[in-house]
Amino acid sequence: MTVRYFAGARAAAGRTEETASAGRSLDELVVELTARHGERLAVVLKVASFLVDGVTCHDRRAPLPAGVTIDVLPPFAGG
Repeated sequence: MTVRYFAGARAAAGRTEETASAGRSLDELVVELTARHGERLAVVLKVASFLVDGVTCHDRRAPLPAGVTIDVLPPFAGG
């Protein structure tokens, strides 16, 4: 699967996107991404919203299928 980072998540991860193995849940993916990138990204992931192929993820424990794109959207400021 592809993980795409936006705004503050991009800055915390130090990249715009990366790949991760499928078959895990969103909660498990967050643990993996935190291990890869450290506490700075962990802080962002705690408050971020996640889109799975453009749809808001409501069940963070459901397995993610292969080939999906996960968008990591931190809270945005402004208006």
